[in-house]
Amino acid sequence: MAKMLLISPDICTGCHSCEIACSQEHEGYYVPSKSRVTVYTWEDELVSVPMMCVQCEDAFCQKACPVGAISRDPATGAMVVDHAKCIRCKMCMQACPFGGTAFDPLASRILKCDLCGGDPECVKYCPSGALKYVDASQANIERKRAYAARLKAAVGVK
Repeated sequence: MAKMLLISPDICTGCHSCEIACSQEHEGYYVPSKSRVTVYTWEDELVSVPMMCVQCEDAFCQKACPVGAISRDPATGAMVVDHAKCIRCKMCMQACPFGGTAFDPLASRILKCDLCGGDPECVKYCPSGALKYVDASQANIERKRAYAARLKAAVGVK
């Protein structure tokens, strides 16, 4: 069953725990610039949104890679980078419509969420539950429920 990261910006506190957990898992220490997830915060609106690779089914990053260095891990469904094949052209960064891929100039390599082998650290350390790793159909149901609640509130039904 396909799983996906479900982001709920309405309950994200902007604590950046996901960034800490991600960089700790992948780099061995905390360095936000090397995290595969980035939390964007709009302080005036009190809204924070964690963003990372959304593991597109029809991934532009994979199509744009001229050497076939990006492939889908059949076990997790994550788009993963083969750093031995990667020529660091950054075409995957150009192709991603969500900015889900980054480049680490110090290590000279692409940074991309790999779902931590199917057990995402960002989800484990999210204290508010704004990040969940769920069955894709469950995610769709949760989004429909949340949108229905907004519609209910918009029409003034208690």
